[in-house]
Amino acid sequence: MAIMVMAGILASTTAAGAVLNIQASAAVLIEADSGRVLFEKGIEQRRPPASTTKIMTAILAIECGDLGQAVVVSEKAASVGEATINLQRGDRLTLYNLLHGALLKSGNDACVAIAEAVAPSEEEFVGLMNLKALALGAWGTTFRNPHGLPGKGHLTTAYDLALIARYAMRNQIFAGIVKKREYLLRWEEPARTMQLKNTNRLLWSYPYATGVKTGTTDAAGRCLVASASRLGREVIAVVLHSPSRFLEAQKLLEYGLNEKGVACE
Repeated sequence: MAIMVMAGILASTTAAGAVLNIQASAAVLIEADSGRVLFEKGIEQRRPPASTTKIMTAILAIECGDLGQAVVVSEKAASVGEATINLQRGDRLTLYNLLHGALLKSGNDACVAIAEAVAPSEEEFVGLMNLKALALGAWGTTFRNPHGLPGKGHLTTAYDLALIARYAMRNQIFAGIVKKREYLLRWEEPARTMQLKNTNRLLWSYPYATGVKTGTTDAAGRCLVASASRLGREVIAVVLHSPSRFLEAQKLLEYGLNEKGVACE
């Protein structure tokens, strides 16, 4: 993997690091079209990804599930803690609505409901997540759950998250969801709604932002996978364990939208 990564790192990376002064424990900026690395810091460190995990959960649901399927929430899904959309056992929502609950509100309960709808069990869904990671070249990634709550061995790298996000953003359904600032979540049963507000503040503060996903746990710190597009150029930034994830991600995105650079041979 090191050879692959180094082959794409730009000659200007060192200079960019001095200018940008990124304090995140690990960070990467890639060009979405080519996959070239425009900036890197500790990109192969294996770290807990927190809710950025949900990028993989969502893309598998889109590719393998029926988005119009009405999913019945299990006791297991309803009992997942931390960030939730307050699902109750027996609730019925479409898989499409659950995706919004997972990606915008970062609902851990929505992720387990998704996993159980797409695969015979949550555990088998996690197996699919790991197979997909390998297929995408995210070799430093091992998932242990579909939501990103702390788990032994639930680890990834900044570079792997950039690869996963690059792949996910090519999917129009995924990209269409993560760019939404708000969404009215609807239940099939019982009849209720919830107004969701995207946790990605860049969608409000940075005019070129197009996604992707926040993540926070004590172990992971404040994390963000972010994307931006301007004049046909799209870039993806990842910051892990950042003291100021939105500011640092915006710095990287702006640098990427303006910096053409020349790839190392």
